[in-house]
Order: sequence, then structure tokens, then C-alpha cells
Amino acid sequence: LTASDIAVDALFHQAGVIRADTIDEMFDIATCLEAQPLPPGRRVAIVTNAGGPGLLAVDACEAAGLTVAPFSDATRARLTEFLPPEAGVRNPIDTVASAGPAAYRRAIETTLTADETDALIVIYTPVDPRASGETLEAIRDGIGAGRRAGATGKPVLACLMAGDGRPLPLDLQSERIPAYAFPENAARALGRAAAYASWRAQPPALLWSFEDIRVDDARDVCRQALEMRGDGWLTNVEVGAVLGAFGLPLAAGMVAHTAEDAAAAARVIGFPIAAKLASRRVPHKADVGAVQLNLASEVAVRRAFADVLARGRTLVPEVEIDGVLIQSMVTGGVETRIGVADDPLFGPLVAFGLGGIHVEVLGDVQYRVTPLTDRDADELLHGIRGLPLLLGYRGHPPADLDALREILLRVSRLAAEVPEIVELDLNPVMALSPGKAAASSTRA
Repeated sequence: LTASDIAVDALFHQAGVIRADTIDEMFDIATCLEAQPLPPGRRVAIVTNAGGPGLLAVDACEAAGLTVAPFSDATRARLTEFLPPEAGVRNPIDTVASAGPAAYRRAIETTLTADETDALIVIYTPVDPRASGETLEAIRDGIGAGRRAGATGKPVLACLMAGDGRPLPLDLQSERIPAYAFPENAARALGRAAAYASWRAQPPALLWSFEDIRVDDARDVCRQALEMRGDGWLTNVEVGAVLGAFGLPLAAGMVAHTAEDAAAAARVIGFPIAAKLASRRVPHKADVGAVQLNLASEVAVRRAFADVLARGRTLVPEVEIDGVLIQSMVTGGVETRIGVADDPLFGPLVAFGLGGIHVEVLGDVQYRVTPLTDRDADELLHGIRGLPLLLGYRGHPPADLDALREILLRVSRLAAEVPEIVELDLNPVMALSPGKAAASSTRA
């Protein structure tokens, strides 16, 4: 389910640690954080005197999770008062090469003080090197004017595409503006700062407890299994006991040892029925033809029992077969997967994603280190690309996200309280309409 890099990403995300991809990026981020306030939001204004670098900055900002939204009519009207007619005033602000230092200064002050701006990136590409000193002074003056007008909580980053080596920061009377060689560097650093600011602005997360869990019962099952067989997968009966001790919902079912037992179980559970080989040695039963679905009669159940058992005998020795699991068919809803994997450094991780074959084909899975808070559970649910399937699509009802959240929190408690469980795979967990989420296939 996991690898060490995934565990590091999950832990850093939960702890609010900023992770840089390169040493160069690490220094870019540190320079931004040391010199500028955290952005109050993700809305970025870009002021440039060259269209190409401005467009590169827009792409880099969007890739970094920032928003480069058009300015309001009022802000654009203020900009058109002093910029040339050919200048761009939507965002980015392209003053064009013909605009002088004074226009640059006013454009910076106007965008920095705009209500729709949370941060500012200033890009300067020298056209006439003789005017560079005057233009840099205008940039300083524009930032200073914006600060005096009340825009003190918005970070400003500069991209100075001129000169040799790393550009020097712009020193103002009361602050230092970090300078970057390329727009992408500034955008990445600002994006990391914005993500960190968002993390810090969240309300405190809560650790959930449940009064109905029975930790000792679950651990007793695991200890007995270890004493009898050593390390390995639990049986279906043992898995049911462990999950039941933590109040986790399971599709109704029982392990049958004869065809008559299977038919009797089907009568009690109700049709349609699924028949699955019960063996710890066959983890992916559907892949080897050891599952039969949609059995609608006792005759079909008896036949399926014999077929599944016969198939199992071709896969593993008879002694490794516990019987045939007769289980209710859970229809409708979205297949999801909830799992636990133990990382040697960070301990148990909880995984959530689309279930069935989708988890392996699409890799749409999110991870968090235990114990989970309510916020961690919500981020797992809302972090997958398949979220629209859970919210309801094309006439399908939305899934019960509250039920899925509770399952995640209960699984987290299980992983934390029962160290004997080093891997757990609930696949699929059927995400049904409110009040009906249930796990139908499990391994631990």
C-alpha cells in the first residue's frame, strides 16, 4: 500500500512541514518566508513590463496552486488612467516596454492595494539598461507607497531578469524584497508559502474516540492467531471478529463448509448472494476465478459452492481452505478502498481511494499517518480525484461521506490500538447513500 516517500509526504502534510523538491527551491522558499509576511490567500497580482515572462508567471502560479484572477472593473479603471492604451490591465499587468518608471511605480501601488490581491509578483526585464537603476527605484517606491496605504500583510516577490548571477534583493527602508532570477522560482516559493499559510489558518483538528470499541477482544484474536500460525493473514472469521470489535460494518456473511450450509446461509442472509473462497493463501480471489456473484437461488448457491471449492483445490492444498464465504451482495454505490500499512519509520498509515480494480489502475489513493484527526479523514475523502463520484454524478445519489469518515476514524483507532495488525485491506468499501456504507471484502 505504501512506500517511504508517501509516508514522508503524508507526515509533512499533517505537521505543516514545507517540503522542497531541490536545495535551490529550499533556499527560494526560505528567502520568501524570512523576508515577507504569509499571504492571507492565494490571489496573486503580477506586474511586468514584458508579456512573455508574465505569461510564464501565470502558468507557474497556477501550477503552484495560486490564483491569477482578472482584476475588478474599479481596479482596471485606475490602471488605465496612467498606463498606455496597449498595456494589459486584467492580470498580469503588462505595462509594455514603452511605459516609464513612473507608470511602473503606480501600477505596483495600485495592484498591491487592490482588495482582490493577496500577494504581488513584480517582474522586470530591462529594455534599456541605462534606465534600470531608475526603474528599480520606482519598484521600491511603488512597494513602499502600497505599504503606507495599508497593504502591509501582503507578500511581495520580485523577478529581476537582468545582470549576472543571482539577483540581489531589493532593500526598502523597513523590509527586504526577495528577488528571483526567473518567474517560476518566485511562483513556486509563493505557492509553498500560501499552502503553509492555509495550513496555519485551519481551526484545531480533533482526535475522535469511540465508546463501543473493544480493544482487548481484537488483540486477543490476533494473539491467538500468532500463537497458532505465526505471521500471516487472518481468517475470514478472525477478520470479522477484529472489525466487529471496532464497530466496523461488514456485509452479512458466514463461512460454509458444505453445500447445505451454504444454501442455509443464503436463506438467512437473503438473495442475491456472493460465494468466495475462504483461504488466507489466496488474497485476490476474483483474479483466479474463486468468486461467483449474483447467485439468486439455493440451487445456484450449491453449484457455486462446489465450483469455488473445486477451484480452490487447484490453487492451494486442502488444509489451506477454510470453506466458502457466503455473503450478501451489496449493490449500487461507489467502490472505495480503505487500508492500513505499517511504515518502519512512521508507524501505521491509513489509505483511502477508489476501490475494486480502480485503485491499481488509476492509483487514486491518499495517505495519512495515524492517529487520524477529523480533518485528516476529511482530507482523505476530498483529496482523491474520484471525489465527484462520491458527491453524486449523472443522476446517481451522493454517497454517505459521514459514514465513510467514521469508518476511516475507526480504522485509525484499530491501527493505533492493535499493533499486531500490520496490514489491513478493506476492498471494496461500498459507499452507498446515507446510512448504508458497508465493507464487503476484507483482509488483515
